[in-house]
This record gives sequence, C-alpha cells and structure tokens, in this order.
Amino acid sequence: MAGPYDVFNKYLKTQRLKFTHQREEILKAFLGTEKHVTTEELYAIVRKRYPYVGHATVFRTLKLMCEADLARRVGLGDKAARFEHKLGHPHHDHLVCSECGKCIEATDDEIERLQLKLAKRFSFTPKSHKMEIYGICKDCGNKVKKRGKR
Repeated sequence: MAGPYDVFNKYLKTQRLKFTHQREEILKAFLGTEKHVTTEELYAIVRKRYPYVGHATVFRTLKLMCEADLARRVGLGDKAARFEHKLGHPHHDHLVCSECGKCIEATDDEIERLQLKLAKRFSFTPKSHKMEIYGICKDCGNKVKKRGKR
C-alpha cells in the first residue's frame, strides 16, 4: 500500500497542483496527531514549525487531504469541524460524551452486518457511512451519581 505522502502527491498531480513545502508541513503535522483535530488546532501545530503558513492554506490543504482519502471530516457534537486519519485506519464509529466531549472510537461487527442487511433490504448500495452516538461517558456518569448521593 502506498504511503500518505505518495497518495497525496499522486492526488495533487491529478488536480494539476504541486506538493509544496507548506502542504508537506501540514500533512506531516496532521499525521503527527492522533486526535480529532480542528482546522484551528492544526494551524497552531503547523505554525510552531512553519510560522509563515496561512490559515487559509491549512484549511484548503485539509480539504485536499479529505479529497485524497487521507483524512475524514467528523462532527462530534460541538459544532466544530474535526478531522481524523483515514488512510491505514480501519472503519470505526464514535461514542461522544455530551458532558465532557470525550470521544471513544468503537467497532462492532454485528452493527456493521446489520447496516449491510438494512441496505440490502432496500436494494441500496452503501459507499460509506458514519455513526456517532451521543450520551454520557462512564466518568461523567459516576460524577452525576456522586453528586446525587450528597
């Protein structure tokens, strides 16, 4: 499997764009994060190593990385556009705490099977999907229980 730099460079060539030093720095910073990062957070990371990069360049490069299937946009309940790695990362769903914002990545073969069964029932060919479940994480649930005991 081709690495992310090769994938991005190849995609940029199909768009008649260059793999500039700025784009490389943005990709490197993104690949160095293991969280669901906002454009603003990525911009701050890149600026530490490459202070002359512009916010618009980070935004456009993230968009290109999504188009190249290197990144995926996720919404985690706080209205901020967040991005996660896509290439080389298996499909997963998100459990999001409405209290603290904690995000748990989860997979379940049975849920995946049921989604395919549902699509088949309606003669629908799925291309992709995402599932986000919002609720209260264990830690926040325990805090609520402790407050109730006082």
